[in-house]
Amino acid sequence: MTTQHPIAQIPDQLFADPDVEARWRARFLAARVSVPEWAIDAPDANIYVSNASGVWEVYAWNRSTGEHRKVTDRPNGTLHATTSPDGDWIWWFDDTDGDEFGSWVREPFTTTATEGTAGQAVPDVPAGYPAGLEIGHQLVALGVSTDEGSSLYASRGSQTVLFYTSDDDAGVAALSRDEKLLAISHSEHGDSRHPAVRVLASDSGEFATVADKWDGAGKGLAALAFSPVSGDARLLMLHERRGKEELLIWDPEADTEREIDLGLPGEVVADWYPDASALLVVHFHEGRSSLHKYDLGTDQLSSLETPPGRIGGAGVRPDGAVEYSWSNAATPPVVRVRDAGGDDSVLLKPPGDSAPGSEPVNDAFVEGPGGRIHALVSKPADVQGPQPTVFVLHGGPHSADEDRFSAYRAVWLDAGFVVVEVNYRGSTGYGSAWRDAIEGRPGLTELEDVAAVHEWAVQSGLSDPDRCIVNGASWGGYLTLLALGTQPARWAGGVAGVPVADYVAAYEDEMEQLRAFDRALFGGSPSEKPAVYDECSPITYVGAVDVPVLVLAGDNDPRCPIRQIENYLDRLAARDVPYEFYRYDAGHGSLVIAETIKQVSIEVFFALRAVGMR
Repeated sequence: MTTQHPIAQIPDQLFADPDVEARWRARFLAARVSVPEWAIDAPDANIYVSNASGVWEVYAWNRSTGEHRKVTDRPNGTLHATTSPDGDWIWWFDDTDGDEFGSWVREPFTTTATEGTAGQAVPDVPAGYPAGLEIGHQLVALGVSTDEGSSLYASRGSQTVLFYTSDDDAGVAALSRDEKLLAISHSEHGDSRHPAVRVLASDSGEFATVADKWDGAGKGLAALAFSPVSGDARLLMLHERRGKEELLIWDPEADTEREIDLGLPGEVVADWYPDASALLVVHFHEGRSSLHKYDLGTDQLSSLETPPGRIGGAGVRPDGAVEYSWSNAATPPVVRVRDAGGDDSVLLKPPGDSAPGSEPVNDAFVEGPGGRIHALVSKPADVQGPQPTVFVLHGGPHSADEDRFSAYRAVWLDAGFVVVEVNYRGSTGYGSAWRDAIEGRPGLTELEDVAAVHEWAVQSGLSDPDRCIVNGASWGGYLTLLALGTQPARWAGGVAGVPVADYVAAYEDEMEQLRAFDRALFGGSPSEKPAVYDECSPITYVGAVDVPVLVLAGDNDPRCPIRQIENYLDRLAARDVPYEFYRYDAGHGSLVIAETIKQVSIEVFFALRAVGMR
């Protein structure tokens, strides 16, 4: 670091009212759990992730005994884990301090937390960024991404082979139940954002191609899962032939396919019922999701009734019970089960008190330069007239804000801010054209939509034009810094977490998977498209920034590396603009709850000062 940057102020407490102070912290401290994943041939062997210890870690749940145990215990937490099909092993990804670079390790499902017997699962595979993992009884396939590209390996017994390499992004996608077919995702056509799928014969050492499927430029395919029935070669996929992501069942051996048109607006994802007679469908439309069952024999779609909100994960047990996570903006998440008879109840309740609730969100639809923009609006209780407002811009960019519970959104409401979340062009769930509209001009395109929603919020009397904060993390942090430089008159301050700040330097230092993504998004590398990278990089506009800026960044972040953030801050330091910098020892965000609370308090305290509320 060439410049000593002003250190962000950490308040002892955010609120003078002790009840409000206790409430916002309690939302973050409340224990949460994910929907459990079970071994396909041993459904009593389950794993899930939870923050019950204060750090997000992997837990094992033996349903036959009722025992829960903590599997991982690492300073910066663990999120990525799965089980072997026989339930004997737990696999989890072991990186260093959140840098996402490492190897898969495994330990027995029955190991006690103090024994520490985890060892590298496939010793002959080098470390790298994970690019898919499929575990069978006899065969394991896993992908590794490095600066040299993608390498896919298969291990059977003591023999490990490298069966696929490419300079382009690729990954292991699905393994058939009988372990004879292996699906991989690849971008040999040069566009990792719209991948193709190849199915290989995995029951021999040659891994010969059985079939390829690519729908052409701008139409991606995603392999979700092979049929859970042994000998059934059908592969469930997503396609976007009609301008949005829809379901497709492909039999690569018979060379037949079946498009499934559910007649639903928005987009879907799905998985098989255990006997492959039906699909469990999660439908997303305008910020909310719902559950459905699609009978493959009758083509009947039936709703599994859930209240409006967000489905955070779902699966079907061998007995036909559907387990899922649900929340909405006002109600904290809970893992529930709907049995085959339709009765619904709480499945898994973490220890301790539930998180305090919050305020609901309302929809806003605003006409923008590229079409109708959907935004979610939350207001503090009992406020009237134009209010200080934080525009929270989601990451991704291919993601979307939803009607889900968010302790982060809630603390901004406690602080007296209206919260506006914009599903700008680039967001998912609104069709392929909306998602891909940012190609060739990323950042600036999204901010046109943010500007339209900002103008609506001011003109409608919702927002005080002199007290608007722009805020986001990851891609949202990138948009925040870009907004401060290209739309300086709109904002009273900006809060950028783990942002892209200098796009050329970010490209040089980031993980290869993201370089491939950037080449697809920008139309080439910085050397091939220098003008586009320059036009869309926040550092280009740092000279126009004239309001307070807060930047938060992780030392080990492979997605938005620290050097390019320092480049931006060095430029900012040369100007008479107040700014603060918070730097922490983790990667692209933190899985440690105490660290999350610290960062949130820094952000909200900074924004309160920027708009004159402190």
